[in-house]
Amino acid sequence: MATSETSAALGIVYRCDDTTRPILDQIADKWSMTVLTVLDEPKRFNEIKRHLDGVTQRVLTQTLRRLERNGMIVRRVLPTSPVGVEYSLTPLGSSLWEPFSQLCAWTAANTDQIRAYQMEYDRRIHDCRSSDPGADSTSR
Repeated sequence: MATSETSAALGIVYRCDDTTRPILDQIADKWSMTVLTVLDEPKRFNEIKRHLDGVTQRVLTQTLRRLERNGMIVRRVLPTSPVGVEYSLTPLGSSLWEPFSQLCAWTAANTDQIRAYQMEYDRRIHDCRSSDPGADSTSR
């Protein structure tokens, strides 16, 4: 938090049914933030798709629709033949750049440490399972 007080000290309770949950799910999904990053300037569908290695047409379409529904992007029909569509950030979508860039910077700064913790955890789990031949995935 920006202040020294924790959410517990402030009496803030986070619930799964909170109205912010669907929005956080949207922002944190696999493709949304990447799409918002790609939209540094207005782009057409196929141009966006070329920037996103591994995204399917169906998933990109769904992501763009959710982002548009949440007010993060705007879809504009172009007066061309054949008709084209262009996507661009709204001011609301642009406002995510600062917190997202901070999250990216934090991730980059801590990736090595996180990977070290992951490897240590995986080693401990492997050693634990190796020493207990009766342990399996159903006993956890």
